[in-house]
Amino acid sequence: MPSTATATSASAAGMAAQETERDHVVIFPFMAKGHTIPLLHLAVALSARGLRVTLVTTPANSPFIRHHLPSCCHPAVDILTLPFPHIDPLPPGVESTDGLPSLDLYPAFLHATALLRRPLQHLLTRLLGGAARPPLCLISDFFLGWTLPLCRRFGLPRLVFHGMSAFSMALCKSLWVHQPHFTSAASGDHRLPIHVPGTPPSLLLTLTEVPDAIRNAANTDDPVTQYLNELVDSDISSWGMVVNSFAKVDGDYVRLLESFYRGGARAWLVGPLSLFAAPESHAHECLKWLDGKDRGSVVYVSFGTQVHVPETQLDEVAHGLVQSGHNFVWVVRSESWVPPDWVEKRGMIVRDWVPQRDILGHVAIGGFVSHCGWNSVLESLSVGVPILTWPMIAEQQLNAKHVVELLGAGVRVGGAEAGEIIGREEVAKGVKEVMGGGEKGGKARERAAELRRVAAAAVAEGGTSDRALEELLEELRRANSNVVREFWKEEDQAVVAGEAKHAELHQDGIPIA
Repeated sequence: MPSTATATSASAAGMAAQETERDHVVIFPFMAKGHTIPLLHLAVALSARGLRVTLVTTPANSPFIRHHLPSCCHPAVDILTLPFPHIDPLPPGVESTDGLPSLDLYPAFLHATALLRRPLQHLLTRLLGGAARPPLCLISDFFLGWTLPLCRRFGLPRLVFHGMSAFSMALCKSLWVHQPHFTSAASGDHRLPIHVPGTPPSLLLTLTEVPDAIRNAANTDDPVTQYLNELVDSDISSWGMVVNSFAKVDGDYVRLLESFYRGGARAWLVGPLSLFAAPESHAHECLKWLDGKDRGSVVYVSFGTQVHVPETQLDEVAHGLVQSGHNFVWVVRSESWVPPDWVEKRGMIVRDWVPQRDILGHVAIGGFVSHCGWNSVLESLSVGVPILTWPMIAEQQLNAKHVVELLGAGVRVGGAEAGEIIGREEVAKGVKEVMGGGEKGGKARERAAELRRVAAAAVAEGGTSDRALEELLEELRRANSNVVREFWKEEDQAVVAGEAKHAELHQDGIPIA
């Protein structure tokens, strides 16, 4: 009969052997909350299918990831941290875009993330060097386009993640390619309708609905534009795309999106990814406050983490919310704005991080005033909550158009001009509408409820997103079995291995209960 020590060693060896036999995926999110959260949910979905997942991040971002992962029920997710480069003028310790004191520092932040290339090379050396079965792929963010050359060196398929819908991505790519055409067509009048090549004739945009980065594409003096231009080739040369969306919402735009990629790369619609993860179930004070409110009587308000909303606009929002007659939960990022005393008698103002999915899913919530970041859109529609769209930056204008005009699950507030101060009367009118006080609002509520059912069906066993995720894994397994990988020449391997000994790499095994 074997000794206890022998039996324990055999058990450990067996577990190690099982670990090496599991399919393995490496995920590297961009250091922004809106880009990180859906990839955490993807890690949960992959782990639920029995895969081993490695999440790559930096030390200051690790606590956020560690905090959000334990809510799932799958143990095979590890975190590996790379040292974040500290460069001027970035403040020490700022490793995520929501920590930037000003968006003027965004170009410096992008430059800092590009300096993570060598540490990632060390990490991949460690992961691949002694692996009997190398990872199936690396899934990395669009903003981390420098990961593609590393993936090629190691014979590793790279899937790109944009954090956008297929609709917005397809339009952005078409607009980028045809930028001189639509700029000249709309010169002098930003309200002049523009037809985006490749889209239905009925889909028209105005120049104000085109993201700033695309309108600014010809300005080579702008550092963000320069960075985006450098990312184009790595994006369209990727093995494929992972899209946080589902067929009923985005299926019509997949073919157009794929047409901009090389080598037959596919776009895999595997969302809403938030539905693959269990609710966060934080005992936040706003959830307790909502417990005392009637069903569908409260409006939730959030403008995301990236935009500074002027205090004059916050004043108008405060007055408009009170004039609407509805209770509200309002997430305010400004640390300096002081609301009038009477405002919080009608609702609740929160200034810290909130469990948004739990709030939107609460029975008391009847509408969402949103900046229309794609994560927020999906989280709202996935629980059947209509949206009062208030887009501000990036592709949010396109998301708002998608929600209101194509999906019919929201209503619009204000015009399309960036920086426009929307008055309290219009805010009040919009809130009343989205809460069911008019014909448009009523139809939006019905459509949102329908999309909730469709979203749940998409991620259920046999649903379109469930099948897409399984088909993606099967394609990756075939790609790995058909390719003999020559990771690097022997002399390069020796050099990289020597460098890896001195790399500052840290691992947190996350047992997810």
